[in-house]
Amino acid sequence: MSWVFLIAAGLCEIFYAAAMPRTEGFTRLWPSLFCGAFIASSMYLLSLATRTIPVGTAYAVWVGIGAVGTAVYGMLALGEDRSVARMACFGLILMGIGGLKLLTLRGE
Repeated sequence: MSWVFLIAAGLCEIFYAAAMPRTEGFTRLWPSLFCGAFIASSMYLLSLATRTIPVGTAYAVWVGIGAVGTAVYGMLALGEDRSVARMACFGLILMGIGGLKLLTLRGE
């Protein structure tokens, strides 16, 4: 169940990162509340995940999900750079997440 919490925490991170520009420095109420709710949810879910997943692994996976997910959002919704080099870098992050998951399953 901890990995479900961790994935959900990463998804919440994507939502708050995507909403952050709309807050305009947290000067707009509703976008700021939306962003804050997802920040709090992400932290709570991450804390649940770290009950059984080592904190270093959980944090790295959480950041990786957020980074790659937010980048995908930026490319699809905001027209951000889609260069091969950028995609390769995000692919390396995904491979790192997969490797951490495998190592955790093996008990290392």
